[in-house]
Amino acid sequence: MKWRNLALPAAPLALVVLAATGCTSTPDDARAEPTDAPSASKAPTTSMARVCAKPAAGPAKAPKGAVTVDPGVVGDLAEKTKSSPAGTTFWLRPGKHRLDPDRYAQVMTKKGNRYIGAPGAVLDGGKKNNYAFSGSARDVTIRHLTVQRFVAPPDEGVVNHDMADGWVIEHAKIQDNSGAGLMAGARQKVRASCLRDNGQYGMNAYKTGDSIRGLVVEGNEIVGNNTGDWERKRPGCGCTGGIKFWAVNGAEIRGNWVHDNRGVGLWADNNNNDFRIEGNLLEANDGAALMYETSYNAVIRDNTIRRNNWVEGRRSAERDDPFPYATVYVSESGGEPRIKARTDKIEIYRNVLEDNWNGITLWENADRFCNSPANTSTGYCTLLVKDTKSCAKPEITKAPLYADCRWKTQRVDIHDNRFLLDPSVVKCKTECGRMAVLSNYGTYPKWSPYKGKRVSDAITHKQHNRWHDNTYRGPWSFVAENTDQKLDSGQWQDTPYRQDTGSTYAPRSGG
Repeated sequence: MKWRNLALPAAPLALVVLAATGCTSTPDDARAEPTDAPSASKAPTTSMARVCAKPAAGPAKAPKGAVTVDPGVVGDLAEKTKSSPAGTTFWLRPGKHRLDPDRYAQVMTKKGNRYIGAPGAVLDGGKKNNYAFSGSARDVTIRHLTVQRFVAPPDEGVVNHDMADGWVIEHAKIQDNSGAGLMAGARQKVRASCLRDNGQYGMNAYKTGDSIRGLVVEGNEIVGNNTGDWERKRPGCGCTGGIKFWAVNGAEIRGNWVHDNRGVGLWADNNNNDFRIEGNLLEANDGAALMYETSYNAVIRDNTIRRNNWVEGRRSAERDDPFPYATVYVSESGGEPRIKARTDKIEIYRNVLEDNWNGITLWENADRFCNSPANTSTGYCTLLVKDTKSCAKPEITKAPLYADCRWKTQRVDIHDNRFLLDPSVVKCKTECGRMAVLSNYGTYPKWSPYKGKRVSDAITHKQHNRWHDNTYRGPWSFVAENTDQKLDSGQWQDTPYRQDTGSTYAPRSGG
């Protein structure tokens, strides 16, 4: 999915695990030891477990009634799954388990199967097998198991390859695989697991038919993904991230440590709705910590977001690109009361953003709308329009399609956050502390009803996007309407923008 179009931009080993997961291990291989986070309500601190260093150990003995799987027998797991009834529990002995040395050898799961690893149990694809666990069976559980060195093709996944519903993945390590470590289905729960060093995504939350509902991602470490550097191989592909979410309706993303991913940390792209992203530590990702793109209705709160976007932000500055590439990037996304969710806006509050390259950018591409050639979500329309082809002249020039054919950045409420910036930490020689609400000048296609300044005027003044009651420390500046309109805090607060009422500013970071 492209996220760059015209002027459009787009920590160390697993940190946080909620107390309910029971993981309290300390790291032995952490990449970037986290320091104390500034306090901000419930924003996470360093008193959280690092999952990748030492996940909670599985049972040393086979659970009652479980089928024992022997690492010394190649293909034993797949064969015993095939010969056992649905609902069987399998206990994998300590050691390295292998599938048959065939590209398509895989475990074809059955409904309700449970795969439990003993301490030291590893399912290893040997860089030969494409997939580990597949099939359409529902309610499969994988616990206390390392899954590694599988070679899924691009955009495909190793675990839950066929996007089955109701899977539970807990206390697992899914690492060093090509493609995505994990796919997703409806009602899937991923908890207290390590998604590390996978070639494209830690998890690709996409399901054929766009039917993912009720996704939970809780207490995981998501680190070092996109080792294949896919944006370099396919410039502008938008095909990477620690986790990528596509058309997910209802998601809880909480208590995760998302860090050191090559590119974006968490990326919700295309018709996602009703997300709660809270209590996460997002740090040291090469690009944005969080992108919410062509999507709807979200709560983003109590997160600590630090040292993100240093690579991609610096790269844009070196090429003299004036776009305010953001650490939290809201692109053609907003609150929409007509779409059922737990909120009717995008609310960003009680977060700490510290020493990132830029802050929050609200962007809307004037040329990107349903049925436009500039819409990189090819074939998709907004959730308000059923017939994509209806977004064309003459109908699109009139209500309701004039409004409903656009993914609009609207009803975004940014408040009670702490924005801290020390340029000596970020080492930015150019401006790296920008907040922005803007669009481009509409030009395309010829039949577009959104040409000129229509969209830039709307996103800035008419779509109820509001900053207020925030705290700023450091040299922050502001961009409104377009990249040429640069403002200081006084201009930002004054007419006609009237942003950040009740906010406080100090020229130096700290406190």
